[in-house]
Amino acid sequence: MTTSQRKRNLHFVIIPKCAHPWADEVHKGAMAQASLLSHQLGIEIAVDFLAPPFAGVAEQNAILERAAAIPADGIAVDPVAPLGDMPAIRLIRQRGTPIVLFDSPSPEPGMTSVGNDFTQQGTIAAERLAGLIDGRGKVAVMRGFPSAPNHRERYEAHVAVLKRHRGISIVDGGIDNDDIETAERQASAVLVANPDLRGYLCCDAAGPVGIAAAVRKLGKVGKVAVVGMDGIEPILEAVKERVLESSASTIPAMQGSMSVLMLWQATLGVPLPQRIDTGIDLITQENVESFMAAARSRCPALTSPDLV
Repeated sequence: MTTSQRKRNLHFVIIPKCAHPWADEVHKGAMAQASLLSHQLGIEIAVDFLAPPFAGVAEQNAILERAAAIPADGIAVDPVAPLGDMPAIRLIRQRGTPIVLFDSPSPEPGMTSVGNDFTQQGTIAAERLAGLIDGRGKVAVMRGFPSAPNHRERYEAHVAVLKRHRGISIVDGGIDNDDIETAERQASAVLVANPDLRGYLCCDAAGPVGIAAAVRKLGKVGKVAVVGMDGIEPILEAVKERVLESSASTIPAMQGSMSVLMLWQATLGVPLPQRIDTGIDLITQENVESFMAAARSRCPALTSPDLV
């Protein structure tokens, strides 16, 4: 490969928290944007998607170290922990490789994050649930991966809203660690231990899928109001079936798309904004069909039902 070819062709790496249907949507968005840019610019933009098998600080650091050894032109990562616990990110930055965070708040000036306002997202979900139960009764809150900045912000927002309602008591809803099977086991135990539970909240895309499965199995559909988080297809199905009342959703494909766009901008030396807000969708019975249609569309990566 000649020097001129190296300057023209680009190689980006995308690293999610773990292998997960939500991360698959990020991958779709990243690939769609890379294809679009390649076509428009007449260059080849390759994207490697390196997903740890499960969420963990050691696991993600290991993947980041692999990425650091690749001569990548830019890396986008969805961190499972604060950057102080991610030494591989510091190493990548020290080497001068552009790095963008997605699905995470920006921890400091000079780092670009692609995602939404996670406190706002958690607040939307909790306020909706509080309204559904008239501000009274037991509500379980399931944590995601506790050290993940976005999961923590959503959890704290849930708790802050619920505490404003004197008639609501908060129940430990378990910790799913961004794993659907774990979420189902945790939710089943909580539902059995709390037969009078009125509501359930969660902090990631694994939670609502697992909680919905537990609610179905234990015959709690319509008895426990569940407001989910995110909008992958199993969540959309659960909203359509009224197992989940609604879901406050990120737009993961847009996060993948904008991450690639920002990495390309970084290779040009363009100053990047600290934050790219990809928005929040509230998925309900009234609009779930449009979200399902978008999920089935040929190119969902760069579209949202609200943008079509």
